Amino acid sequence: MSKQDLSQLSDDELIKHAEIMKKTKRYDTFIMGFLVGVALFSTIKNGFGLLTFLPLIYPPIAARNMAQRKLVNALMDERGLTLQ
Repeated sequence: MSKQDLSQLSDDELIKHAEIMKKTKRYDTFIMGFLVGVALFSTIKNGFGLLTFLPLIYPPIAARNMAQRKLVNALMDERGLTLQ
């Protein structure tokens, strides 16, 4: 969603979207940790291979999620909203 799309959301919808984005932070952390674990296990077990570089795929996705989270938080601050 772009900033323009997010600015058109009502206060309740923006709060729901912020709650979802809060959960994605945990998911991003878990997925990245899991991928690093798989890469380490694969490297130790089989040496360097395709799975060694698997964690390099996910950081752009996590960065996009973080940018979206910052945008939602900025809009919530602008409107004076907080999560319960």
